[in-house]
Amino acid sequence: MTAPARIAVLASGRGSNLQCLLDGITSGQLNADIVGVFSDKPAAAALDKVPTALRWARSPKDFDSRDAFDAALAEAVAACTPDWIICAGYMRILGTGFVQRFSGRLVNIHPSLLPLHKGLHTHARALEAGHAEHGASVHFVVPELDAGAVIAQARVPVLPSDTAETLAQRVLGIEHPLLLASVQLLVSGRVAEQEGTIRLDGQSLLSPLRLDSAGTLSG
Repeated sequence: MTAPARIAVLASGRGSNLQCLLDGITSGQLNADIVGVFSDKPAAAALDKVPTALRWARSPKDFDSRDAFDAALAEAVAACTPDWIICAGYMRILGTGFVQRFSGRLVNIHPSLLPLHKGLHTHARALEAGHAEHGASVHFVVPELDAGAVIAQARVPVLPSDTAETLAQRVLGIEHPLLLASVQLLVSGRVAEQEGTIRLDGQSLLSPLRLDSAGTLSG
């Protein structure tokens, strides 16, 4: 059996996606170790999900510039020698220097069907646009916001009775299995990004993988 992949997680909030990964590790579904959790919010509940030695949190307000904060974050992440860095509810935009340093192994989960609705307030924007479907995407991170190659997506119907809050809850329910299935592929070495294209088992994907009702990704 191969050694567990080393995963660093960036999170700003309650850490439900981080918990999904921890549960996957505990159940044996994910051959990985969480080697650090990093936050721009020192009070983030996500930090409490791992031992103190694995936590790093700083307020950007304590740094002279955005670049200075990103540099400190990058050094802390690099110090735990991760194979993959997963942005799981990390709400601060990462600077170009950070993204380039970890290019090809920096991944984010975003609550929309990219390229639709990059950025914030995705659920309200999906409703305003009248979409019949909404969902979540796992993608590689590039300097342009939410523009990296998409590995996989999961979809939910938009119901006539939906509010932004009810839609957000339903999307969150599929975010967890989507993230776990995507990270399983990453740590197994089956998925990689090459010049803006996702390659699965060495073959280029023409469209993102889709999560089925059983929690399995397929083309």
